[in-house]
Amino acid sequence: MNDHALNSGDSADLEALFDSIVHSNQDGEPTESAPAPVEVSLAIASPAHTLTAEEMNDPARAMFSHIGQLTRKLHDTLKELGLDKSLEKAATDIPDARDRLSYIATLTEQAADRTLNALDAAKPIQDKISDDAKALSGQWDKLLANQLSVDEFKALVEKTRSHLNETVNGSDQVSSKMLEIMMAQDFQDLTGQVIKKVLDMSKQMEAHLMDFLLLFSPQGTVRHDHPKADDDASLLNGPVINPEGRTDVVANQGQVDDLLESLGF
Repeated sequence: MNDHALNSGDSADLEALFDSIVHSNQDGEPTESAPAPVEVSLAIASPAHTLTAEEMNDPARAMFSHIGQLTRKLHDTLKELGLDKSLEKAATDIPDARDRLSYIATLTEQAADRTLNALDAAKPIQDKISDDAKALSGQWDKLLANQLSVDEFKALVEKTRSHLNETVNGSDQVSSKMLEIMMAQDFQDLTGQVIKKVLDMSKQMEAHLMDFLLLFSPQGTVRHDHPKADDDASLLNGPVINPEGRTDVVANQGQVDDLLESLGF
């Protein structure tokens, strides 16, 4: 394993693959003087370098070597930018996001079941109290109209007392079910926090992917043409608060969609 592998932290298999590609390319070329490594590095940096006579005679080997060199360059660039770690984190965050959304669905379902069960238990109690009150109201109307006998009046008084007692007990039961419904809504606090984390995770993943597309697309090369002073100033400006009239920032989902379409995605 070479020094580059030790410094970069690449896996042994990945470094061995890159080294084998470089060695296989060097074995078929004559040994040159000291400046030769510089020429090779320049050829690697330029995807459109001129093929040698040996490469023209063996196009398959030339293509394999060229792809390997481009892969190494892309891999090193990703590591320098830190995007490989960001994409790796995004890949590991996706299953975590699925688990979080599944957790939200479970809590929501449990809360819905508790709420419906409490309503199913409270509604018959409330309906009975209402029906008994309507019946007693009709009997008292007859009493006020002198349409009830003494015995009917005594029976009405007993029914009224019984209804009042049942109303107290029924109201307590309904209050208990209402408390159950209120307690079932505590899922909102937990699911709200989880949803916020999932949204933040999605925004970070989108930002990483957009940075990747901007850096490795033809349009993205424009960002390297700005003077360094402008880059430093943009870093000091912080996040863009008012993106209206700005062409160098993506402000909303519509602009993100337009950018992806312009890149062919």
